[in-house]
Amino acid sequence: MNKPAPTYFEQLAVYDNEKYFDKVIDIEWRGQLQSSSGNKKFKIKYYGELMEEHGLITATENAPALVYAIDIITGEEILLFDGGKHGYDAMFCDTWPADQISERPLAHWYTDKNGEDTFDIILSVYYNIDYEEEAAEFLNENGQVTLVSGEEISLETLKRNGFDAIGIYAVNTAGEIIPVVEEELG
Repeated sequence: MNKPAPTYFEQLAVYDNEKYFDKVIDIEWRGQLQSSSGNKKFKIKYYGELMEEHGLITATENAPALVYAIDIITGEEILLFDGGKHGYDAMFCDTWPADQISERPLAHWYTDKNGEDTFDIILSVYYNIDYEEEAAEFLNENGQVTLVSGEEISLETLKRNGFDAIGIYAVNTAGEIIPVVEEELG
């Protein structure tokens, strides 16, 4: 892979299924989700709205999307995307009242157009911002990056977690790759 994984995917991604890694571009990191037990089959549970036309999970009018993968064997819950926390906009631009962030029930289960609800999951993030080149713009007097939340992180963490687009794709039993989340975040 050309780019390192976002820190929260680092221990959860594998790269052994070649068909999932065709045409990875220079600004992209891509990985297949694997649970801590080694399982690669998941159900998807989310807070958000499902755009019926495209089948994509999106934010609601009140709060950003929240998407988890649930290991079908162990029940392990893995955070895939939190629109209030992940990516450039959540790190530097968007703020949400605490109650809107904390009150996002994972009330929906994702199913594809064929009614399938168990998938392989492919994760893809894009890095169009050259943080190294623009480091002076981001670093504070302590050599850290201050996020809109007030949290301070290192430049290295910013380069891995400050992605400006994310794609989450479900692969059904027919091998069809289905977009579940496609968000521009910067």
